[in-house]
Amino acid sequence: MILALHNSSTGGFIQFLTVFVLFIIVLVLCAFTTKFVAGYQKSKMNSGNIHVLETFKIANNKYIQIVQIGDKTFAIAIGKDSVTLIGELNEESIMIDENFNSEGMDFKNLLDKAKNFKLKK
Repeated sequence: MILALHNSSTGGFIQFLTVFVLFIIVLVLCAFTTKFVAGYQKSKMNSGNIHVLETFKIANNKYIQIVQIGDKTFAIAIGKDSVTLIGELNEESIMIDENFNSEGMDFKNLLDKAKNFKLKK
């Protein structure tokens, strides 16, 4: 009787361990798939003639974007269901912040920044 009890608890532990290992394998596969798809989409977005230079949120679901299409630059307003052309911009009128690096902004850096953020009094 003690042997049967011992075997059933061992079987339960082995079943738990198997399910746990399968869960970890699925998580790793999801992480690699997400990285692959993100890299593929990023390479697709960076090629071509359309580039978003800057985005500014003005309200919930409302943005102003500076977009370069070919050799021309436009300001557009984006709402929930519409996109409106504000106007064409001159290259000389656009100020680009040299210190801003969107490539180096990953989740870890943003999380560290948020943890270190202190409200100014």
